[in-house]
Amino acid sequence: MLLAPTGYALLRPRSRAAPGPVARWVAGHQSLAAFVVGCVGGVYGIGGGSILSPLLVAGGLSVAVVAPSALACTWVTSVIGALGFVALSLVASGAVAPAWGIGLACGAGGLAGGYLGAALQPRIPEGILRQALGVAAVGIAAAYAVQVFS
Repeated sequence: MLLAPTGYALLRPRSRAAPGPVARWVAGHQSLAAFVVGCVGGVYGIGGGSILSPLLVAGGLSVAVVAPSALACTWVTSVIGALGFVALSLVASGAVAPAWGIGLACGAGGLAGGYLGAALQPRIPEGILRQALGVAAVGIAAAYAVQVFS
């Protein structure tokens, strides 16, 4: 549910939009926020960068600064999460091991997307990047809401 207001803050015109208190706090306490987001991302099985990126951009940081750290955050939490599930599969009964085919396919897509994003980012104005991130955040929040309420 954090993505919806963050996405809304990104979609508002920048001249009128002051970052909200959560976004300002996250931007001011990046290491602690990254740790908390990593924990939440690990619990939900998602890369923490998908939560942290919109918050940092809404807090006033540029997409060019946030994107590389978000990709690193997502990669590190994904690797640690996969290793955690591998360790659990050694001691737990039942199937808890990662689906390696899906994970590797997602990783390959993320690698290709990272290179494409790094190549395109300098050519796209910051405002358009902020709006695209806002649309993605609101869209993901809406998709989660549909899943929860249906």
